[in-house]
Parts: sequence; structure tokens; C-alpha cells
Amino acid sequence: MSENRFADRHWWSVFSVFIRLGLTSFGGPVAHLGYFRTEFVERRGWLSERAYADLVALCQFLPGPASSQVGMALGLSRAGYAGALAAWAGFTLPSAIALILFAQGVASFGDALAPGALHGLKVVAVAVVAQAVWGMARTLCPDAPRITLMTVAACVVLLVPSAWTQVGAIACAGAAGLAIFKPTPSATHEPLRIMPGHRAGIVWLSLFFLLLAGLPIMARLWPGQSLELVDAFFRAGSLVFGGGHVVLPLLQAEVVPTGWVGKDAFLAGYGAAQAVPGPLFTFSAFLGASMNAEPSGWAGGLLCLVAVFLPSFLLVAGALPFWESLRRNTRTQAALAGINAAVVGLLLAALYQPVWTSAILGAKDFALALIAFVCLAFWKFPPWLVVAGCGVAGWVLAY
Repeated sequence: MSENRFADRHWWSVFSVFIRLGLTSFGGPVAHLGYFRTEFVERRGWLSERAYADLVALCQFLPGPASSQVGMALGLSRAGYAGALAAWAGFTLPSAIALILFAQGVASFGDALAPGALHGLKVVAVAVVAQAVWGMARTLCPDAPRITLMTVAACVVLLVPSAWTQVGAIACAGAAGLAIFKPTPSATHEPLRIMPGHRAGIVWLSLFFLLLAGLPIMARLWPGQSLELVDAFFRAGSLVFGGGHVVLPLLQAEVVPTGWVGKDAFLAGYGAAQAVPGPLFTFSAFLGASMNAEPSGWAGGLLCLVAVFLPSFLLVAGALPFWESLRRNTRTQAALAGINAAVVGLLLAALYQPVWTSAILGAKDFALALIAFVCLAFWKFPPWLVVAGCGVAGWVLAY
């Protein structure tokens, strides 16, 4: 392996950026991708628009929470394995801690935010996603064929809403790109800064499949709730395509019928998870902290949190070296031209459903979203400031 190339000198800077995102990234996974693009492509220049779109495309293919996986990949490419862990911790822990506290009855985050403020945070997600779509479309859809692919992908996903439809749209766009676009061998490759070697990738992917197959056997051989929880949450994180909301039925089937968590507690935790920033997969921390048997509390919350995100880390660390090699191939570059156009189409579809339809309920909402968009796209205000401002504005407008 080429771990000797990895350096920890930047892991703290990665954590400091992602902890701010973890505290302010409201709006769901599509909005998170918009926040990431603004922070790492536009403001910091950690990677190019095209390289960022390639990462998003890879994580759309992998099971698990796409926005968290993009964050891990960004941290990995910036500061190695320590950077990947720092990115995950910074983006995940704020909401996980809030939900564990809620589970213990210390604070009720579902009621701590006034409905108007929570709606204002939904509105700002419209501006964030719109800015991402607008900026990525200018770079990745510069001609009629790619604009067409973007439009077709958006329409298909809107008309046939499904996680598999998204994967199919990306795959078909890749095939179309392979047939339409003819990049030359001298086409510019934009490498990621730090990358594990292929042997390291094989080790991580092997560990993923070993745990996926082995944990159920271990749970049978050595009965105990801790191992059963790890098995259940690891499996849920491994088999979900389409983001955080899709994992909810899997988790409900694992924890409610078994009596680990009551149905009312499950629904209360899901409501609280909507009111905190960061990835929805942190709902697992609430469930772990709410267990009716040990481990529960902080131990249970952290155990379930790590178990549900561990597959994402293993898949990203395992797939990224091979993805980086594929990106150098001219035929892959042709396919990626189509795939990246489709990714913009998926974001465009998500801008309408669920982001727009759940947030823009009248003229006041549209006006607030428009102001937020101008502040982000033209005045270049920090996203956290726009988020805070929209929360306050939503609270004021509610009265």
C-alpha cells in the first residue's frame, strides 16, 4: 500500500471546515452537495468543478449516504485517512450529539426551533441547491448534447421517482456520452490530491464484504445485543441506495419489531432528525441511545452511529483508487461527460422535488429564496451567514 504518502498535517483544517458545515448544513443530502460545492470548489479551490462532479457521480453509484460519502472522499483526497475521518466526524457529530441528547430527554430539538425558523431553513436549501445547479450546469453542460442529457435525466427521475431510476439514468447517460463524445488522448486530467493505492483499495473492499457476510454469522455464534446492533446497522448502511430517507424502513424493521425501540420513540426521533443539520443517517445515534436494553445512552448511540457509517468509509476508501484510474482513460472521460450532465439533471430534479415543493409555499418564500440565492451566488456571503439569516427571516415572517 502507499500509506506512506499520507500525511496528517492537514487533518485539523479538514475538521475545522466540516464542523462548520455540520453545524449549518440544513436541507438534506442534495443541499449538502450544494454546500460542499460552494465551500470546496468555489471558496477554497480544493478541487475543480469536474473533479467534484466525478466524486458525486461515484457516490451516487455506491450504497449509503451520498453526501457523507462525498465528504469522506474530499477529506481523503485532502489529508489521507485522517482527513476522511476528520471530515466524517466534523460533518456528523453535531447532529449525532444533538439527537443523543434528545433521546436522553436533555433537550427537545424538535420543539426548540420555532416552526417559522425551521421553514426558513428549508427555504435556504432552495437557494443552495439552485446555486449548485446553476454553477455546475455552466461548466458541465456547455453544449446542446449535454444540456439535452441533463434535461432527459431530470425528467426521467421526476416522472419515475426511485433510487434505481437515478442509478439507471446515470448509467444510460454514461453510455450516451461514450457514443457521442470523443475526447482526445491529451484531454486534461484533474487528479485528486491524495489517493490510496489499488492494493489498499482491495483490502478495504474485501473488509466490507467480509463484514457484510460475517457479522450475521458472528451474531449467531456469540449472541449479545452489541453484536446484533452492529450487524443490523452495518447491514442497513450497506444496502441502501437513494439517501437517508430510504434507510428509515430498514431501520424501523430492525429496531421496532424486535422491541429495541418503541414505535412512538422511533417517530419522535425521526421528527427531531428533521430539525438538526447534517446527514439524516445520524438518526442511528438517536436509536442507539434509545435502546430498551444495554448498550443504550451514549455508548449505544455511538456504537450504532459508527456501525451505520462504517460501510460508507470502506466503500469510498476501496472504490476511489479504481475510480481515479478509470478517470484517466479517454473512453471513461467520454462516459463521464455524459454522467456529469446527468448528475446536474439529478440535482435539477431534486431542486424541484423535494426541495422546492416542501419549502416554497407562497410569494414570501419565493422572495426569501431569491434573496438568499443572490447573496450566495453574487455577493458571495458565507453560507452559514445566509443560513442563519434565513432562519431568522422565517421566524419573523411567521408572525
